[in-house]
This record gives sequence, C-alpha cells and structure tokens, in this order.
Amino acid sequence: MNQITMKLNADHLIMQALQEDITSEDITTNAVMPEACQGEVQLICKQDGVIAGLEVFQRVFELLDSHVEVEFYVKDGEKVKNGQLMALVKGDIRVLLSGERVALNYLQRMSGIATYTRQIADMLEGSKTKLLDTRKTTPNMRVFEKYAVKAGGGCNHRYNLSDGILLKDNHIGAAGSVTKAVQMAKEYAPFVRKIEVEVETLDMVKEAVEAGADIIMLDNMTPEMMKEAIQIIDGRAQTECSGNVTKENVAALVSIGVDFISSGALTHSAPILDISLKNLHPIE
Repeated sequence: MNQITMKLNADHLIMQALQEDITSEDITTNAVMPEACQGEVQLICKQDGVIAGLEVFQRVFELLDSHVEVEFYVKDGEKVKNGQLMALVKGDIRVLLSGERVALNYLQRMSGIATYTRQIADMLEGSKTKLLDTRKTTPNMRVFEKYAVKAGGGCNHRYNLSDGILLKDNHIGAAGSVTKAVQMAKEYAPFVRKIEVEVETLDMVKEAVEAGADIIMLDNMTPEMMKEAIQIIDGRAQTECSGNVTKENVAALVSIGVDFISSGALTHSAPILDISLKNLHPIE
C-alpha cells in the first residue's frame, strides 16, 4: 500500500479506529507513564503464516506521533514463522502503549487473510485459474482486506459497486430476464466496462452467452454442471466459479478449467494470525 493510497484511502479509517479506542485519554498509560520516555518494543510472530499490513501497522503509530520509528525485518507477502522477530518499534512509550491494540488489530486481521489466501492460491498453482476475492468484506475494512488478498497471492474482483457491472439474480429479476438485463447494462454503461452475469442454470448460461455477456459467473453449480456450462460457452465469454468456495473444496474445482474462482471466505472466514508486541523497555 503506497503512501498516496494510504493518505487518500486509509488514514481517515485508521484515525477512526484510534478514536474508537481512545475517546478522551488512555487512562491506564497516563497513570503509569505521566511523562514522555523513549522506549522500544519487539513485534513478534506467534504463528506460522503470511504477513500483510506492515505499513498500516506503522501508520497507526505515525498518526499518533510522527517521530515513531519502525525497523522491519520482513516484507508484506513473505512467509513468517512462530517466534520470528519481525520489527522493532521505537518512540515515546506512551504512544507505543496507546497505539498497540489498533496496530495489532490491523496487522493480525490482514495477515490472517493473506495466510488463508496463500493456502488457496497454492492449490491453483500451475493452472490457468486465478483466485478472486469478493465484496464480502468487513465494513470500513475493504481497502485493508483487499490489499491483504493481493499480498497473499490472490487477485481483486471489483472494489465496489462503481467499479464494474455484475448482474446478479436480483438485478435479473428486476430487469425481467438475463437478456433484458444485459441489454440495459450495455445501453447504460460506458463501452469500456465489461458486463458480468451470474447464472444458476444451464438455460441461463445459454441466454447469457447469446446476450453477449463478457464474463459468466457459474454460481453454486455442481462440478458436472460447470463442465457442461464451459462447453456451452465455448470461449465466447470468460468464466468464473462462485459459491461457497473454501480451501476444503477448491481442489475439486481446479480441473474444471474456469478462468476465475471467487471466494468470499478469503475475507469473511479467515482467522487472524497471532502477532504480539513484546518486551517493551525504556531506552536512552
């Protein structure tokens, strides 16, 4: 996440998280540390995984005090081991204590998503199929969670509703049919926008192809149905498999030959990666 992205899309969210955690003061820290004192604390991984969100972790402390220094020994997207020292954080001890929980919340959550994503992405290695995330993200956490998916080796689907056209079941119901929905989307949307259609039956597959959809999402189909759907599409549109895709069942989908597999589980079901700030002490 570069500096421009951070300032434009993340800083205000990080500030909201800090304001949620410190409404008036950090009463515990102010009680035990009434005066400024320089200190150092270690960032330690307590579980094997893939790290993501280091710049966000650092930014939490910088927004509290621009003089905080962080020395990293790992980079986003790298594998980390239980017990590994990943960084040293130096600064006013009061800032280190007050920012600790928010910084770790971001880092643990993002690293958990990157770890889970890498597990599934590794299963797709060697195939033509790319792994996508979805919009099933935590409110106000999308910029962080989608970044974590990329750090873990996945790809981002559309970022939000303004980013691309995806005609789902209720859009099709509102329009009246797949054909009408695609026609209306083509008339409304700029020519640079691709049109994706979610289908649940083989009849809908045929209709979507004939209507000129650019991407056809095969939603909650059996592997056998998906294979037949790909034969019907016959290269006339890109294909995406979706619906309850997890690391437990993704292996069965690799041989089908879809262009993309999308999984909401990447962001809504990934457990956090256990990370701690330890051994805080004063320094000269």
